[in-house]
Amino acid sequence: MKRISLALAAAPVVLAVPLAAPLLAQQGQSELSRVNAYIRAVSSMTADFSQTDRNGQTLTGQLTLKQPGKIRFQYQKGVPLLIVGDGKALIMIDYEVRQVQRWPIGNSPLGALLDPSKDLSKFGKVVPTGDPSILSVQARDPKRPEYGTITMIFRRDAASPAGLQLYGWVALDSQNNRTAIRLSNQRYGVPIADSAFRWTDPRPKGRSAGG
Repeated sequence: MKRISLALAAAPVVLAVPLAAPLLAQQGQSELSRVNAYIRAVSSMTADFSQTDRNGQTLTGQLTLKQPGKIRFQYQKGVPLLIVGDGKALIMIDYEVRQVQRWPIGNSPLGALLDPSKDLSKFGKVVPTGDPSILSVQARDPKRPEYGTITMIFRRDAASPAGLQLYGWVALDSQNNRTAIRLSNQRYGVPIADSAFRWTDPRPKGRSAGG
């Protein structure tokens, strides 16, 4: 099986961001506060996802999210890969080669989306889109650039939490590997059991279950 980009996990990247004028900076802080409000308002979410890497390979699946820190990427049938965040670590399980890789969630670009206690005003920037209905925010910890960058894309939607609908995100790594996630059929506030974030360990002498 062709290896899938690890940009969702720990991925260093450096991007140049132009300095904003004072007025734009003030507007940007307001938008960052809105994104903070969205992340804190979403206790749970399910959605369909489409993941595309820099080579144009596209996979689909089901996303399950539960705050704080729990996420599951269940890929389409026939893809022997699972990504699970159990509240502390982000775990990539490759059933084809029976390997398990683990990163602290805070070391991943997804940490910006999965930690409601984080303040985006300290490490986020609004990226101009040219479309007033779209809000794009780039998150990168300037003190730990090796943790990677995530650009979250929202549609303004009065019926969604904090007036925003998470449309997807883009993660980049140091080799400029780009992984884009697009969401659809988002459902908020759905009941999700913690068992949804358990996984089967494929390693011959590993545990029978993770989490």
